[in-house]
Amino acid sequence: MTRFAKAESMARIEPLPADLNPDLQDTLQTYRNYLGYVPNSVLIMQHRPRLVKALAQMASAVWDKETSEVSLGFKRLVAYMASRTHGCNYSMAHAAEAAHRAGMDDAKLEAVVDYKTSPLYTEAERVALDFAVAAASQPNGVTDALFRNMKKHWTDAQIVEIAGAVALNGFLNRWNDTMAVPLEPEPVEFGEKHLARHGWRVGKHR
Repeated sequence: MTRFAKAESMARIEPLPADLNPDLQDTLQTYRNYLGYVPNSVLIMQHRPRLVKALAQMASAVWDKETSEVSLGFKRLVAYMASRTHGCNYSMAHAAEAAHRAGMDDAKLEAVVDYKTSPLYTEAERVALDFAVAAASQPNGVTDALFRNMKKHWTDAQIVEIAGAVALNGFLNRWNDTMAVPLEPEPVEFGEKHLARHGWRVGKHR
């Protein structure tokens, strides 16, 4: 397993200790419960605690399994393709690992770069991933024709969910690449095992 050496992978702003701010402990515990650790991106964000809470609130809404009409595993793949389009390796590894945690089959996850032709993907999923790539592109590539195609396969509420996953990762992609956030060992191991053929590699920042 690859481990980040501090000398070769330092964040541009130092992550703060997870136990620093008592007001954030409930929020940070949510990450520990789900991941087993607090992501470095959030530890850096502690320099402005309200950002930590705002991100957690938005993430809770986007990934809410109680009300979601789109499978969480697939929404994480949407986030993955959005982050891949942007080129954020940190967010790619986290989104892929989250898809796996949500029950996404590893073969389907590994085939996501071939979603246009892979038999593992339905037409509805292909259209949604086209939408994710277009929405994450700069400039935005979502056309009226693509949106009409989305409406053939997804309800308005489902499209809002999918767009929310792309938009949330748009914030995270900008944050993580700007701060040069170092990946934690767990997503590094997952990325090396499942994402090598996707062009993913450890320590890549824009």
